[in-house]
Amino acid sequence: MPIEDLQEQEKTKAPQDIPKAVLLIEDDIFVKDLYERTLTKRGYKVIVAEDGEEGVKKANENVEEIGLVLLDIMMPKLNGIEVLQKLMSNEKTKNLYVVLLTNLGQESIIKEAFNIGAKGYMLKARLLPAQIADNIDEFFRTGIFPLHEPNGL
Repeated sequence: MPIEDLQEQEKTKAPQDIPKAVLLIEDDIFVKDLYERTLTKRGYKVIVAEDGEEGVKKANENVEEIGLVLLDIMMPKLNGIEVLQKLMSNEKTKNLYVVLLTNLGQESIIKEAFNIGAKGYMLKARLLPAQIADNIDEFFRTGIFPLHEPNGL
């Protein structure tokens, strides 16, 4: 499906209808703390999971209040692709808006994630925490996540 179609589909969500909690699934303690602090300062409730298993559990427990899931790929217990598969195949969590927040920029992995159900991705190494927060602000303001994609997708 072309990116324009994905964005058009997401326009049907009214921004005021989107819950304002962010589920951050990140195993790196420094990165997790940095993003949690940045997003909390922006006024978001941040639910943190430190590995893939905990991320799936917290998604199920908090599905009603989660407006966005930020998902790392390289993690212990379950990697990000496995987490994404579990979330998208579960009736309760299949409609969560999942964005990859990773340092892996391999097109094949990102394309696989989009095919499974990811809505966007951001490369940590290319964006400052404030820029990531700006993208999240834009999502909560418009209901559309500013997509960051590798060339060729």
